[in-house]
Amino acid sequence: MVDTASRISLETEVDEQLDRAAGGRAASVDVPALARVLAGSWADVRLEAREMTKRPELHKVEGMPYAEHRERVLGQLKLLAKLGSSKRAFPKSVGGLEDHGGNLAAFEELITADPSLAIKGGVQWGLFGAAVLHLGTEPHHRAWLPDAISVKVPGAFAMTEIGHGSDVASIGTTATYDPKRQEFVIHTPFTAATKEFLGNAALHATAAVVFAQLITKGVNHGVHAFYVPVRSADGSFLPGITGYDDGVKGGLNGVDNGRLAFDSVRVPRTNLLNKYGDVAEDGSYSSPIDSPGRRFFTMIGTLVQGRVSLAGSAALAASLGLTIAVTYGNQRRQFTAGSDTDEVVLLDYQRHQRRLITRLAENYANTFAHDELLQKFDDVFSGRSDTDADRQDLETFAAAIKPLATWHALDALQEAREACGGAGFMAENRLTGLRADLDVWVTFEGDNTVLLQLVAKRLLTDYSAKFKNADSGALARYVVGMAADRAYHGTGLRTLAQTIRDFGSTARSVSELRETNVQRELLTDRVETMIADLGQRLRPASKLSKQGAADLFNSVQNELIEAARAHAELLAWEAFTRGVEAMPDAGTRQVLEWLHDVYGLGLIEKHLSWYLINGRLSPQRAQAITAYIDRLLARLRPHAQDLVDAFGFAPEHVRAPIASGIEAERQDEARTYYRELWASGSAPADEKALRAALEKPSDVETAEE
Repeated sequence: MVDTASRISLETEVDEQLDRAAGGRAASVDVPALARVLAGSWADVRLEAREMTKRPELHKVEGMPYAEHRERVLGQLKLLAKLGSSKRAFPKSVGGLEDHGGNLAAFEELITADPSLAIKGGVQWGLFGAAVLHLGTEPHHRAWLPDAISVKVPGAFAMTEIGHGSDVASIGTTATYDPKRQEFVIHTPFTAATKEFLGNAALHATAAVVFAQLITKGVNHGVHAFYVPVRSADGSFLPGITGYDDGVKGGLNGVDNGRLAFDSVRVPRTNLLNKYGDVAEDGSYSSPIDSPGRRFFTMIGTLVQGRVSLAGSAALAASLGLTIAVTYGNQRRQFTAGSDTDEVVLLDYQRHQRRLITRLAENYANTFAHDELLQKFDDVFSGRSDTDADRQDLETFAAAIKPLATWHALDALQEAREACGGAGFMAENRLTGLRADLDVWVTFEGDNTVLLQLVAKRLLTDYSAKFKNADSGALARYVVGMAADRAYHGTGLRTLAQTIRDFGSTARSVSELRETNVQRELLTDRVETMIADLGQRLRPASKLSKQGAADLFNSVQNELIEAARAHAELLAWEAFTRGVEAMPDAGTRQVLEWLHDVYGLGLIEKHLSWYLINGRLSPQRAQAITAYIDRLLARLRPHAQDLVDAFGFAPEHVRAPIASGIEAERQDEARTYYRELWASGSAPADEKALRAALEKPSDVETAEE
């Protein structure tokens, strides 16, 4: 342990070093400038969207019965279409703007109005419409996109089956071609192949993009997408189609999720969305991509925008929750710990700072990482950088950042709720509603655990292909992507740990960990070592039977997922680093450097067991990291309100009474009351004080003794 005396000495020396590192810069936050930076690469689009989401008719009404909520959200969706918000991602040939990055940036902002509206819009335009756009061809665009954009045809995205969630390649629905009638027969062969959890399916969808195994001339060519009408104008199911309402869910009850099943439903041959695979009149199959596996992943990869937007909306939801909690914590007072009269503001308590400012640091990292992800997405879908390698990088990037951001959102919202006490549990203060609505973010558009396994497989595949005969330096340069400016040696980090150990001063030693390059070394080394170790352990898989290889892979699955998460954390840390370095205002940059260090050192603190077991840090220095973070939190405490204000939310976005200033008014009223009462001399005597006075010996008794 760090004893009290040594900790006080550590804190003093650390404070002195922080002052020296600041180089005379006064720490301050230029809130408008920082807000512009946090708004990201499509700041103007975001700000325009935020003006729109101030409209009361777009806001969620807490406690509304779910049937009414569904109809309200449908009406909101049609309002967005009338306002032109649905056109941004679509081709100019159908009245769109072809702005892919801006489209996601704008729709992520809907989370502040109502998460159900964000998801219903995502289903209509980001899944149903996007599938027609990216998997179909020009005739499909002309025929179906205008009605999807206007919501004249509400649509469902029928991919997930009740028996197959993340394993899309194994879905059971079939689409068998009948050359005599030139039609596909869409069929649900067994109950587990029923399409499930489909947004819009319970009530509103009149058409669906259905994913099924394409079978022609007795050959299964794998999963393809088909445009299938499912309801008539009066809302009744078309012949051969059955459906069920999923009813009330744990959140997002403004979205009408349901099931769909197909009993030999026929659609024209031309309803196959045939960009990546087509069937001629005679039933012959053709595709521009020869490999069935590559074809499947190319088709699925075109729909990656869901993961990108979930990461962004999760960061926004966490920003909203932290804004509410920090604002309340800056006004709510509790306990007279340091005064006989005034109670202490919650955010002045160290534990409260630990709860909120550390999560604020993580949210900044996720915000910067998402903006880079959004840039990569726009580069690919605009065609500026659209090679196979670019698409694979995008898919891996999204699969890494989406779990990080969505898990963080749930954690931050829960901590914000608890930090606000009973007030945080009230529906009107929105934290419980946001937490419930965001819950499903971690398991849809790719279950987080499955996505991290995808990331790990990508890292291992590249390791096996490129580095099986290379030294550790080659692997290091790949994982971190810093071949040009970083040299790695197998014993380098152990040497670094020994250097830290030999400094003599704990404060100076831990201060070294504030150096960007040192944090980069430590975070990168963890990823490198884990991937290299796993690569070596899995090397025998190629010589084993299929079952043997599966068993070997399963035996290291947990470590694979941990390695992928470490990789995602490194990506977020790097994005945060670049965000800080690009900040022009010196005072704001100083505050962001402290926040960045809280995130970086927090990652090391979270994984201290790994660093200790692998000899990267000594036990003494590992213990001191916690004390160092606490000093940084104390430095950041005066700037906490500015850091959440920089998220740029107006009162119309926050809509939480406890963050409206009402708490400050209550506290001021109470303090004024007690000041006036004490000044009047009519305040009642305190029993505890009276007892203490009676028990205290008098001066005369003391003198006689």
